[in-house]
Amino acid sequence: MSEITDFDALRRAMAENSEQPEGPARNARAEQLLAQAERLNVPLAVIEALGHQLKVYNYSSEKDKMFVPFARLLRMWDEHPEDFDEYETLSLHWVFKWMSAGMLDQPHVPLASVEKWLGEMEHRYRLAGHSERAVRSAEFSVAAHVGDVERAERAYAAWLAADRDGMADCHACELHGQGWWQVERGRDAEALRLWAPVLDGEFACAHEPHTVLASSLGPLLRLGRLDEARANHLRGFRLVRAMESMRGAYADHVEFCALTGNEARGLELLAERPAYFTDAGQPRSRMDFMSVVALIMDRLTALGLGDQGVPGPADRSWTARELAAHAREEALALAARFDARNGTTHVSQRVRERMEQRPIVERLALGVRSDRLGYTARPVTTATAPSPSAASAPEPDLAALLAEARRLSDSLRPNAVEAWAAVARAAEGAEGAELDARDRAEIADHEAMDLGPAGAELFEQAAELYAAAGDPGEALAARARAAYVRALAGRVDEAVEAVAGPYDEVLALYAEDGTGVRQTASVLMGRARILMRRVHEGDDAAGGGTSQDTVLAEAEAAVREVLALVEGHSGADVRLASRAAEARAMLAELAVHHGDVEKAAVLFGRAATAYVEAGLPWFAVEYEARLAGLAQHLGDTTEAERALRAALEHGGPHLEATGRAQLHLQLAEVLGGRGESEEAAEHALDAAHWADEAGEGPTFGVWARHLLGGFLLRQGRWAEAAEVLESALPDLSAETHGDGAIVQTQWWLGDCLSELGEHRAAAERRLQAAEIARHWPEQHDHATLAHLAAESLGHAGMPAEADQAYARAGELWRSLGNVHGLVRSLRARAWLALRTDDGTEPARELMAAGVHECVSALSTAADEESRQRLTAELGHTHRQFGDLLARSSAEDAEDGSIRATFEEALTEVEEAVSVFASLGADARHARTGAELAAGWLAADLGRGTEAAARARAVLEEYADADEDDESARERQAEAEQMLRVVREGQEGREGPEGREALEED
Repeated sequence: MSEITDFDALRRAMAENSEQPEGPARNARAEQLLAQAERLNVPLAVIEALGHQLKVYNYSSEKDKMFVPFARLLRMWDEHPEDFDEYETLSLHWVFKWMSAGMLDQPHVPLASVEKWLGEMEHRYRLAGHSERAVRSAEFSVAAHVGDVERAERAYAAWLAADRDGMADCHACELHGQGWWQVERGRDAEALRLWAPVLDGEFACAHEPHTVLASSLGPLLRLGRLDEARANHLRGFRLVRAMESMRGAYADHVEFCALTGNEARGLELLAERPAYFTDAGQPRSRMDFMSVVALIMDRLTALGLGDQGVPGPADRSWTARELAAHAREEALALAARFDARNGTTHVSQRVRERMEQRPIVERLALGVRSDRLGYTARPVTTATAPSPSAASAPEPDLAALLAEARRLSDSLRPNAVEAWAAVARAAEGAEGAELDARDRAEIADHEAMDLGPAGAELFEQAAELYAAAGDPGEALAARARAAYVRALAGRVDEAVEAVAGPYDEVLALYAEDGTGVRQTASVLMGRARILMRRVHEGDDAAGGGTSQDTVLAEAEAAVREVLALVEGHSGADVRLASRAAEARAMLAELAVHHGDVEKAAVLFGRAATAYVEAGLPWFAVEYEARLAGLAQHLGDTTEAERALRAALEHGGPHLEATGRAQLHLQLAEVLGGRGESEEAAEHALDAAHWADEAGEGPTFGVWARHLLGGFLLRQGRWAEAAEVLESALPDLSAETHGDGAIVQTQWWLGDCLSELGEHRAAAERRLQAAEIARHWPEQHDHATLAHLAAESLGHAGMPAEADQAYARAGELWRSLGNVHGLVRSLRARAWLALRTDDGTEPARELMAAGVHECVSALSTAADEESRQRLTAELGHTHRQFGDLLARSSAEDAEDGSIRATFEEALTEVEEAVSVFASLGADARHARTGAELAAGWLAADLGRGTEAAARARAVLEEYADADEDDESARERQAEAEQMLRVVREGQEGREGPEGREALEED
């Protein structure tokens, strides 16, 4: 560290240190700066260095170090108050509040000392002429902490009744404290009402809305306002993530995860801040943090994950069960220290209540992936789950299980296969239980169904058992099913041969009344399914050189044979109704192969309707989804939306997680394509949630997150969008999703970060996206991203890097023939050049180059629309040229050529007025804005009459303007301000007569 030799250098060093991240490094630097301040032998330097040290300690995990520098400052004030300037005097009184809170947070500080300090604070504030508002607020904090509700309510009322002055906390901080008390008193809705101005951005400070967002999570969950809770978590955690001093707010976010079924995300949050487990400088926030650690670890243990490894104190590895016990012990030990100091049990009671909470929501979807560190906090589930009553009911006997299984399978209800599996288990465990051949046939049949392509042999066994039971038709149906699963395994030719026998036999048997329509239809449908597999697999699967047309014709004939058999019988038989609906869906598939998409859509719709009318809506899901895809292809987004909503409704609780995710994702894409970003975001969120539940998060779940981030961005929900996009980005791959998805995600993320003021990070994202787009044949995206990156670099205070990026963008715009992009890059570079030490000439040259490019392009513009746009660009360039010249004259005031530069600036702005005037009404606001800029320049040149005339011209221009025209109102206000300024200035130069002349003009 270089030696600081003067006060100004010290101040610059302290300002630089203030911008560093919170933590021990910043604190250590403050201590070094104090040592150097002492060597300057300037009392105020030491005072400011002590104040700086106090500030960095307060906003860190080492709050307990504040007391020593403050005691020294207070002694200096008492001995030599004249050494303090006005600002440091105010600062000294301001940090009295920090000392009060700091003492309260340290259990080794006796309560009597805290109370004595309150009296000292009140005395000194009274001497300094300050309101008692801050004092009463501090008293309220003490009373609330020890659990003295009566005193807390009195102090609370006195706090609100006292006048606000310079010593009162900012509005945002005060509202946080007031809302916190409402929550303590069980008034969640009132707390949220008080916090609304902070949450809405009306009031803010260095630590707000950070803490309000964190504090709002519990009340929102308890009130059932889950969407707001999710949004506040994503938005708020982003704010506190990098701030070491906000362990209490951080704990609120971990608690939120524990209460909403997001334990895996909670573990990731804990892993990000290992020092929070052990930092001892702020005992109260450590107690809060360890309380929440115990809460989430107990939750994991209750889920059966007590032996899972979890993040914890760095001295060893931890399981959830071990860390739960450790954290509980730590939290209660700290609470006991506070209670011993306070003489109450209030703190321990609050800690126990916090640790013993139960989840408020079983699983709240957040839209972010939270299993990257390998922490598994919940089992993979599907959408279905047994009811509590079913789970606790006694096991029924074998006869009842058989009856239930037959009921489910005869009516094609979901879970029929599972019901037959239960029969099989019960039969194995029942002593002396004997099943007849029919029972064993149905068990084998349904077990084979559960095996899919591997069930062929079991279907054959079922066929033998059906034959033994005297049901030859069902035996043939089982053989047909065995043939079909061979086709599913890719053995299509073998399947065609295998089904030929059962097909001929069942038709003969049916003709002799030896079997029923059900069994016959089952065989015919099995054959139709096999022939449809041959259609799907193409000519290669046809064998013998059979043409695809022949394959299609054979399949269609088979499907129509099924329809002809069942249509007269399907009304009263759910199985036959299902066959008819499936056959219509097959005809739809064949229409797709014939290229008749419209016919296919109609047939898929009929199939879905038939299933619903038969009381089998869950079978309609697949065909509504197919219909939705065809409707999108035909450009009918209304029908696509209807079909997808119907699919979700029909599937109900029977939809598996993967299917549910896919439907929500498809619906999000449809709605998003129509600009309905709010509802589209809801479905994208659901898609991401169900993809995670199905274990598909890194695959198509990432696409849902990608879309969700974009939809949130459209709504201006920048922080939420950034969290989601950052979560999606690591799972996107060029091989699976394409370069375009990665670039778009980076682009959106850059936009979010730019809006959040994180300009350096925004530049990084935009440059990364630009590097990918650099290799694309079409370079417009590359140019745009380079331009946006330059903007971010400029805002990040990196002018040299910004100039390079603008130059790169300009070259790309030129190669693309995009004059507008080129001119805007030149203008931006001109403004950057003005900020450097190279003088104003480079800035002038760049702005003049922009004018030249516009004029040159206008001379060759091919159509009127292009001429209009280029003319507007020229007007804006002249206007900015004038502004730049005026700014440069102010910065170069010492060179004695201000007036000449102002004249030059006025000429450019007048040229802008003329150019905009040529565009007529379309450029009205741009022209009047330039007119006012010219008026200000004229006023600066001492031409008050000219300036007033321009102002009056603008007022006349907007005399009949619509009240809702915000631009018109702004122009009117500026013109009136100009008249006031000119009149005051004219009176000073020319006397009252001059002013009267202006008014007559």
